[in-house]
Amino acid sequence: MTALEAGMLSQTLLLVVAIAAALATPLSWRSRVSGTFCTLLAAAGIVTGAIALAGGTGSLSIPTALPMDPLALSPDRLGGLVMVVVSVVGVLASLFGIGSARVASASRTAWLSMAVFLFGMQLVPAATDVVSFLLFWEIMTLGSTALLLAHHATRGTVASALVWYSAMSQLSFFFVLAGFAMLAGLAGGTGFADLATIDPFTWQASVAFLLLLLGFGGKAELVPLHVWVPRVLPEAPGHVAAAMSGAMVNIGVYGALLVVVRLLPDGPAWWGVLIMALGGVSALYGILQASVASNLKVLLAYSTTENMGLVFLGLGASVLLRADNATAAADAALVAALLLMLSHAAFKSTLFLGAGAVARAAGEMNLDRLGGLGSRMPWTAAAFGAAAMGAAALPVTSGFVAEWMLLQALIHGSRVDGEVVSVAASVAMPLAVAVIALTAGLALLTFVKAYGIAFLARPRSQEAKQAREVPVIMRIPLAIGALLVIGLGVLPGPLAVAIGGAVGPEFTPDVRTIGLAGIDARGIDAVLDPITFVVLAGLLLVPVLIVLFLSARRHPTRTSPLPWAGGGSRLRPRMQYTATSYAEPLVRVFDDVLRPSRDVEVTHAGESRYLVERVHVEQSVSDVVETRLYRPVLNLMQRAGILARRAQNGSIHRYLSYSFVALLVVLIVVSL
Repeated sequence: MTALEAGMLSQTLLLVVAIAAALATPLSWRSRVSGTFCTLLAAAGIVTGAIALAGGTGSLSIPTALPMDPLALSPDRLGGLVMVVVSVVGVLASLFGIGSARVASASRTAWLSMAVFLFGMQLVPAATDVVSFLLFWEIMTLGSTALLLAHHATRGTVASALVWYSAMSQLSFFFVLAGFAMLAGLAGGTGFADLATIDPFTWQASVAFLLLLLGFGGKAELVPLHVWVPRVLPEAPGHVAAAMSGAMVNIGVYGALLVVVRLLPDGPAWWGVLIMALGGVSALYGILQASVASNLKVLLAYSTTENMGLVFLGLGASVLLRADNATAAADAALVAALLLMLSHAAFKSTLFLGAGAVARAAGEMNLDRLGGLGSRMPWTAAAFGAAAMGAAALPVTSGFVAEWMLLQALIHGSRVDGEVVSVAASVAMPLAVAVIALTAGLALLTFVKAYGIAFLARPRSQEAKQAREVPVIMRIPLAIGALLVIGLGVLPGPLAVAIGGAVGPEFTPDVRTIGLAGIDARGIDAVLDPITFVVLAGLLLVPVLIVLFLSARRHPTRTSPLPWAGGGSRLRPRMQYTATSYAEPLVRVFDDVLRPSRDVEVTHAGESRYLVERVHVEQSVSDVVETRLYRPVLNLMQRAGILARRAQNGSIHRYLSYSFVALLVVLIVVSL
């Protein structure tokens, strides 16, 4: 038995133990015991993925009762990389769940589903054929669906979120199933090795590509299949939301990588243009919705759509540039997409864990009612701040390194050896750079709002005033996540080499060697090394921190009323920005896209028409895609269902007539 086979077997055994622990352990000990075994299950996935990433070989066969070959699990380097990523997030989420899971989220069903969810995510990248891929894909989906049931008895919105998630998950599964079925019929087998022999320039391959892109894009939260995200993630417990946003969406990315890198490489250029278009629209729409959201979890959910949009933007650029024979730039874009995936897993899981800590401490996710948490929850504030820097792509973080590498590939990808590539690439690359620039600015604004108003502003509710730091077991994953965000940004070179090895032996050696300092010597010049930006940022940041420290020592905080304020009180919460007022300029600028609804209620003093006692302003921004696309379709289906009721009037004669007509139709079809 090889090390890789032993690793996958240990994952299976730990799944069985975790399920048994969830069913047998009493409530008082369930979170500790089940959370520990889920952590061990995720740790086993890290080891197994690392073995596959290092080039380990081995195969685990699963016999079936069907007339088909046994299912085989054997992750390659790319699958090993994804397995490591989702397992690291699984470790953080499981550790956090030990301290955060209470009552409903600590039920037998919840912890059993957590183990199944982690196991499914780990083994999707290990599949070597269509059937095993779809099997573990559904195991992952069922586990995540059951996890959302934690608070269905206490919050009515959970049921609606669950319906949306189930419907969109099955829609994605249908697209994936149809795409793989078309490829399998064309190849004459279900193994990925058989599918890799298909010519990507046939029309059947293009149809299968479109179906698979829709399926995997739905799991990766791309627009317009993202509508489940702002409903589901806010309703999920903190550790579950972290696992779904930080790990599960990466399975969708892996599916897309499997198609365009392994099964159908070197596809036509329009594939890349389409992927870039979906990614660019998703990035812009996601960050725009996040920038105006006042609920912390909704903000993070839409931010996930933006991050996945950037990942697909890089992936599409890689496909387009490779079709134009700009191999070096294509390799750099592919590395950038994978760096973005890793970076997103680190900072987004930390952000959702931080949001879970805030929900536990303050019982509130509305930014307009939070504030002052920085002094009350210093560990959470520090971890959330580091992760927010990564999400805003600021220097010294993994987010900056990934986006900078993508910019290098896009800026220099429109020229090879001094010659302009195709018209499609020449138009798409500058547009993609503009998308990244706009999303970077909006992301900075979004996370300044999220962190500043929640942690630095004055508390706006009694719950925020009474918030206290979470237990140590919950601080540990927060600290680990923050260190990963910084560590992946400080050491981009080894990370790029590991990613280059995961993509395959045909990966451009110069890109792997130079890492992020340049793209390659084939005519694409190096721009600036992100390490230089890290050093410069440190040189600028250290003096600022020293000045701030000395100033704080010389000028302590005043507690008495300010004399120049006439003895009045210091700054009050009502004088500060709220999340809604902070985003008001953006809402006005993008009014036609966001379509906000405002409700102003004026209460007059007594019988007076002129003296105002109170003004209440409420503003909400709905998801335009849901209201303009899905709602009309759902309303049409509902009306069709109401009309269909007329066919069921209880008349036995009518039912017999239906049967007779159906029989006639079948006979006519068979005769033809």
